[in-house]
Amino acid sequence: MRIGTAYEPRNLVRHFKILLKRAELRDESRFHDLRHTAASLLLAQGVHPRVVMEILGHSRISLTMDTYSHVMPTAMNEAAAKMDAILGANT
Repeated sequence: MRIGTAYEPRNLVRHFKILLKRAELRDESRFHDLRHTAASLLLAQGVHPRVVMEILGHSRISLTMDTYSHVMPTAMNEAAAKMDAILGANT
């Protein structure tokens, strides 16, 4: 029965490991890795970094951008392509 109390961290990790095994994923993954994956996927899908910053609870946008800058080259290429389209570079 769930009563609305906080999860015990060791139980959360234990359930996470069970899910990893079911999904046939490597056991070295940490629960915290889900946070990094979510942030990287959001940024790769074009979610504004300020929104990702809020979701992660970072106090500064620079922290988010410094941590996840590896995701941004794709976004930069997409921005350049959009600017080309606006300026008619492909005509």
